[in-house]
Amino acid sequence: MPLTTGIVGLPNVGKSTLFNAITQAGAESANYPFCTIDPNVGVVDVPDERLERLAEIVNPQRVMPTSFQFTDIAGLVKGASKGEGLGNQFLSHIREVDAIIHVVRCFEDDNITHVSGKINPVSDMETINLELVLADLETVERRLERLHRQKKSGDTQAIKEYTLLTQLRDALAEGQPARGVDLSEEDKGLIRSLNLLTMKKMLYAANVAEEEVATPDENPLVHQVIEQAEKEGAEVVTISAQLEAEIVELEGEERDQFLADLGLASSGLDRLVAAAYKLLGLITYFTAGEKEVRAWTIREGTRAPQAAGVIHSDFERGFIRAEVVAYDHLLEAGSMAQARERGLLRSEGKDYVVHDGDVVHFRFNV
Repeated sequence: MPLTTGIVGLPNVGKSTLFNAITQAGAESANYPFCTIDPNVGVVDVPDERLERLAEIVNPQRVMPTSFQFTDIAGLVKGASKGEGLGNQFLSHIREVDAIIHVVRCFEDDNITHVSGKINPVSDMETINLELVLADLETVERRLERLHRQKKSGDTQAIKEYTLLTQLRDALAEGQPARGVDLSEEDKGLIRSLNLLTMKKMLYAANVAEEEVATPDENPLVHQVIEQAEKEGAEVVTISAQLEAEIVELEGEERDQFLADLGLASSGLDRLVAAAYKLLGLITYFTAGEKEVRAWTIREGTRAPQAAGVIHSDFERGFIRAEVVAYDHLLEAGSMAQARERGLLRSEGKDYVVHDGDVVHFRFNV
């Protein structure tokens, strides 16, 4: 299940530059608004050093990481919810993603224009968020109009949904995102089909100059982003889109040394992926055999049969049991045979909840 995230922000904040760097997809990037009209989609491998360690133990024919999907969505502007700057078209693209990465400009550069003429991260964040709220408000009001006729007939479900959407409409009208409204799981199920933009998880990417990426605390613009994000209960990752363009050209030890020289433990991509996984409650489990060592993404709390279903529906339908060893235990044992001999390999049934780092072999019969 590829994680899908939409990269949004005002024009000329570094969205397409970041997208180019981390996907090497060649999305057009230029210094003028609406350079990106259609959404560019790129799928990248999720970096995970555990895969390489497992490959050293198993020596498979191939190694297959799990994937992460980025969608670069054109720059939104004030009035996007009403169609300004092709806003309605761009907003429809956001509805298709699981989470939103909002790139916020935190660098000064006279050669790169800003749509409002000045660098103001909080204002930029509020502009985008307001457009998402207004788009959702329109969606909710349209749905309320249809439900109004149904509830008059005494339809219990329609009455329930109407009451819930009235609460949401009032919150949105006050500028509050839908995710900020206290909703039960049942409530969320009722409105899921609306695919509200402000129900999606939000991750802010503070885009700084290359020389500032290792010392973001010294950038007052980054502090503004963090303070605003804290009010929203959102996460912030500091990146430099220009720097990522350089990092992506390097491999192995050269890449590690480059990051070390900058005082960085990991690249912006690594940090974005880790933050997005945390945001969406995702974890990784592994399968390891002679043919391949492979990583699989599932939601935290997934039981063994459903985790097997990520590989193939037959695995879930005919699930018998899962043979499981924790990654750390396998590493310590040195081989699957040693792990089995030491009693570290467990047999788990249908109720087993798969954990991050589990190395699993599924037994099934169809």
